[in-house]
Order: sequence, then C-alpha cells, then structure tokens
Amino acid sequence: MITDAFDGSEVLFGSKDFYGGQRHLCDKCIIMFSEQIFEHMLETYAHDKAGVIRCCNGDIAVYIFEIDGMKVAGYLSHIGSALAGGDVIDVNWLTGAEKFIMFGSAGSLDSKVTAGKFVIPTESYREEGMSYNYAAPADYIGIKNYKVVKTIFDELKLPSVEGRVWTTDAIYRETKAKLEARKAEGCIAVEMELAGVQAVCDFYGWDLYDFLATGDVLDQAVYDVSGLAEANHNIDKLGIAIEIAKRI
Repeated sequence: MITDAFDGSEVLFGSKDFYGGQRHLCDKCIIMFSEQIFEHMLETYAHDKAGVIRCCNGDIAVYIFEIDGMKVAGYLSHIGSALAGGDVIDVNWLTGAEKFIMFGSAGSLDSKVTAGKFVIPTESYREEGMSYNYAAPADYIGIKNYKVVKTIFDELKLPSVEGRVWTTDAIYRETKAKLEARKAEGCIAVEMELAGVQAVCDFYGWDLYDFLATGDVLDQAVYDVSGLAEANHNIDKLGIAIEIAKRI
C-alpha cells in the first residue's frame, strides 16, 4: 500500500544527476503559488536568476532577491504536494536554501474560526502521496515551526488562528463526509501542498515556515468561492513572508 512506501534504501538518482554540483547562494527561500504575487516580487526587488527547475511542460525559474540587505531565493511553485515537494528539493540544490517560507490559499472548514484571520497550521492530515515516501506512515504530520510563525504574527500584530489542516491532491474529491471527519478531528482548513512539503523538509533536516489565507468556504450549505481570488493573490502575504524571512 502507498502508506508503506517509506524506506531507508539507497535512491536511484537525485538532483545532482540533473543539475550537477550543488550551489550555495543563500539560506532562505520564499515559496509562492500566485503568479501575480511572484510578478510583483520580480518588479519590486533586485534579483538574479539562480537557475531553473527543468520540466518537459515548462521551466520554473528560481531567483535570488536582494531585500533590505538580505539575500533570499524565490520561485513560483508547482501546485500539489508531489510537485511542490519535488520543487523544494531542486531549489535547495540550485541555491543552498534550507529555510523555506511557504504561503498560499486554503479552503475554510470552519468559517467561524477562520474568518478574518490567517491560519497557522499545527498538523496536516496526509491525504496525498508524497509524504509517505519521506515519512513513516501516520494520519497527521506535525508542522514543527508553527510556534515560530505564531510568535512572528503576534509581533506583527496580525490576526491568526492555529489549528490542524487537511492536505489533499484531489481537489474535486473534498466530500461532505471527509469535511465532517476532518472537522471533528480539529481541522480548520484544507489545502494541497503542506503535508508533502513538510515531510520532505523533515527528511532532509530543513525548516519550513507555513501560513495560509482562507478563501473559499466549505462548511456552508452552498459552497462559497467568492473569497478565493483575494486569498490567492493578496500582495500582503508577500510582505508577511519577507518579515518571517528577516526573523528566522
């Protein structure tokens, strides 16, 4: 079964086989999922291209940004746990970054709790495949740096709530029964990358700092997608990520 996929045997190939020797350009990286936010970052801050994640359906450019005397990598990630987790591995190889700040949108499972607040995940339910290749089987994976993120949010006086989230790759299989089960376990939001990316970072000893903005609402009689575009593309999230990068 897929939950038994994790083992400690030797891998057949890795990033070195595709990119050559590892580079050491910076130690921090911001992971983005919004093309609009990424374009804003490119327009706003001085940058140099560090390399590209090569894919047959298009390259992902990775840049080193200069922000207030700090060098930090940044890129527009693929969506979904498997691809996003693979991107992190390649970006580490291309830049040397071992501290990753990741932010994106999520669906709210409990609108009374998440309304007007950023979500700081404490654990993520592993309904995806990537994490089972990088961590022993379990229903949840802990998000080990959530307390650091919460402290920074409090310092910045930003409204936030901590709680479990649900990671799934199957966006159209978020069913009523699953929502009720996850909500009963304390999940307050659903997204598509966190469990896999956290498992990758744990496996290699890297640090992940994650926060989410809820947009669409799943716990109402009629699905409400009206807030999704704002959650995806609000530029304020980039400013928060930069502040986290400065403090870690």
